[in-house]
This record gives sequence, structure tokens and C-alpha cells, in this order.
Amino acid sequence: MKNRSPIPTAAGGLPLLGHLVPLLRDPFGFLIRLPEQGDLVRVRLGPLQALVVCDPALVSQVLRDDRTFDKGGPVFDRSREFFGNGLATCPYGDHRRQRRLLQPAFHPARLPGYAQAATDRAAETAGAWQDGQVLDVLAVMQELTARITVDTLFSTTVAPEVLTQAVNDLNTVVGGLSVRMAIPPGLDRLPAPGNRRYQQARARLPRTLRRLVTERRAAGTDHGDLLSMLLTTRDADSGPAEQMLSDAEIIDQILTFFVGGTDTAASTLAWALHLLGQHPGIEARLHAEVDAVLDGRPAGHADLPRLELTGRIVTETLRLWPPAWVVTRTCMTDTRLGGHQIRAGATVAYSPYLLHHRGDLYPDPDRFDPDRWAPENPQPPRREAYIPFGGGARKCIGDRFGINASVLALATIAGRWRFQPLPGMRVRPALGVFVNPHGLRMRATARTATGTASVVAREQQQ
Repeated sequence: MKNRSPIPTAAGGLPLLGHLVPLLRDPFGFLIRLPEQGDLVRVRLGPLQALVVCDPALVSQVLRDDRTFDKGGPVFDRSREFFGNGLATCPYGDHRRQRRLLQPAFHPARLPGYAQAATDRAAETAGAWQDGQVLDVLAVMQELTARITVDTLFSTTVAPEVLTQAVNDLNTVVGGLSVRMAIPPGLDRLPAPGNRRYQQARARLPRTLRRLVTERRAAGTDHGDLLSMLLTTRDADSGPAEQMLSDAEIIDQILTFFVGGTDTAASTLAWALHLLGQHPGIEARLHAEVDAVLDGRPAGHADLPRLELTGRIVTETLRLWPPAWVVTRTCMTDTRLGGHQIRAGATVAYSPYLLHHRGDLYPDPDRFDPDRWAPENPQPPRREAYIPFGGGARKCIGDRFGINASVLALATIAGRWRFQPLPGMRVRPALGVFVNPHGLRMRATARTATGTASVVAREQQQ
């Protein structure tokens, strides 16, 4: 079968630089214009090039066939420097064994126990703020989600100074990975201050986690947390030497869970609070829901079915601002995609942000509309067009855990506080491994069940 036509190259490229300039100047605008040029579009970044998949059915094909489209490309090659061979970054040949070993840790029966960490830490965090306090929202949410993740992984108390250092190291490494994906190899080894900070954090964080693992293995006690599961899980389908995870493999998995559980959830919560601050009508409905369901107490796992609007707010936030805005795969063998011949070794990329902002898939795609996910919506979004956690066999194993924790944290915070944007505040997306809101500072105002709703109603009438 012949190609139906050559794969188009994205407009706006320059000699030598390719599409670096338009991508750096307006990355999201560049992405959302690609579907106008084809279902599969060639993008050049200096000497590198990638085939960007713009059609949801073709993205679904890539995600389902992870043997052909394996984890790889610039994003994953750089990520493996830190995450090693964890579940999110390992190649196809290692994935099935790892998934079998880790799946019991995310069995639905274990989720209520994990949710308790979100309940406790969200209540503790919300209880520490002062009325009128101005908060760096992303930093506060990162600290909250780091504590939830640590409690879920280790269950036992981690010294505050250890946690603070771990979160600082995490931010340094994730920021450093973002820089390393954009610069030529070799420059990241220059003795610059940023490189030194990155290397120090990259060495210290695994060392901290390794110490915690060693202490737990020596104690031999099952605490019912993720680490206990990782230490004891077995895979009967593997050979004797591979039936359990080695210490090195456990460290890789913990690093993966720590980053995924901290940064993605923190980004989602921060964006959600920002969006609610811009939409007081939706905020008022959220407050009405949490007041009716919770009656002043923290949200628990049993409340999730009744926190319907809260769940839709999280879902819509993940649509507008998916944490991983672009993902790469490597084509492992000659194949066909959308009628085009794809050669082995080609880098294939897809963008959750691109799909989530296609007007033919989501009416008025830039509008914050949690009700597009309501069960009574006569035209619900297509399942294959919503991929904040990926899809296929490589879909994030902790997606339900992350959503539950975000819903419980948001509901608990909304039950006690209203977050108001500061005058003149300019929030913009900061691109890196994840898309975080930069410059997001908000004022926390204490509320009561009826007081805030009345204030919002008056504001809407003005």
C-alpha cells in the first residue's frame, strides 16, 4: 500500500532551527494549529524531528500498540536519567512484569486506605491557614500533595526537614529535566550553578528514599502502605529471580510515584483553584455541594460518589491543563499510521493539550465548563479524546488514586476557604515536564456554609 500523500511539515519552520522559534514563542498556539495541517504533522526542532499525531483515533492506535510505539524519544530519554527503569519510563520488554507486580498496590480495595492520607493532610493543611492570608498556591499544593504521597508510600511519619528537602530536590530535578530536554547534550555537564544544583538533588533524593527503604526492609513490618506492598509483592508468571522487585527497582518505582503523586496532583489542584477564582458562579455551586455533603467535616472516601460537581471540576481542570502536555514514543519497527509509512526509529509525539483543545471534539474548548462531563449531557466527550493519564496498557496505574486525592483535597479546602485572586495578578503556564501555573498567588478567606454563597451571589448581581 502506498502512502496517500507525504506527511506535511508544520508551517513556520526556519533553516537550521526548524520550529523552535514558534514553539518557544507560543507553544500552545503552535500545537492547537497543527490539526489544520493534517492528522500527522512533521515538526523539526533543530536537527531533531518528530511526527505529531493530531487525530484522536490515531493517538488511540499509538497508545494501544505499545510494542510498536514504545516509550522513547527526547522526553523519556531524559527522564530515564532520573527515574531509571520505573513503570512510567521502562521499555515494553520490562513493562508487563512490572505492571503485574505493582497492580495489587492499586487494587480498588486499597484505595480507601490511601484516601485517608488525603483526608488527614488536606484537613491539617487547611486548618493551618489564617483568614486573609496570601498564599503561593502552587507551593502550598506541592507541600500538601507531597505529604499525601509520603503518607501513602511510607505511612509512618517522615521528619519535616527530610520532607522539605525531598520536595525541594524534587522541584530542582523536575525543573532541571525540563531544561535538559531543550539543550544540546554536553551543555548539561558544564559547571554552571543550575547544573550543580540539579546533580546534587538528583543524587540526594534517591539516597533519601533508599535509606527509608532500607529501614523498612530491616524492620520487616507490614504497614499496609505502598512500600510494604512493593517489598512483598510477587509475580508467579516470572522466573525465580524476577518474582520480586529488587531494591533498585523499588527505588525507581518510588521515584516515579513520588513525582507523579506530588507534581501532577499539585498542578491540578492549583489550576482548579485558579479557575474557580475566575468563575465565581461555579465556585458558589462547589461550596453549596461541599456544605450539603460534608457539613463542615473533611471529605472522606465514602463521600466521593456524592461529590459529583467536585469530581467534574477536577476532570475539567485536567482537560484544560493536562499535567503532561506532550509525550513522545519511538517507533520500533516499520509500520503504518493514518495511511502513512512510518520507519523504525522515528519519534512519534502526541499532545493531550492539543486533543483537549480541539473545537470539533470539545465545543468552546477554552471555556471552563465542568458540566460538559455531567451524565445528562446529550453529547458527552469522546472517551478517546480525553487522555490526561495516557491510555492503553501504559495508562497511569495511579490515575484513580490521583483523582480521588485531588477531589478529596479540593472538597476539604472548599469547605473552609474561598480563594480569591489578587488584583493585577497575571498567571501564565510555566512549561516543563509538567504545565504549572506561574505567579499564582491568592488570598484565602474563611467562609461559612451560607456566607460565601451570599457574597458570590451579590458579586454576580453587580
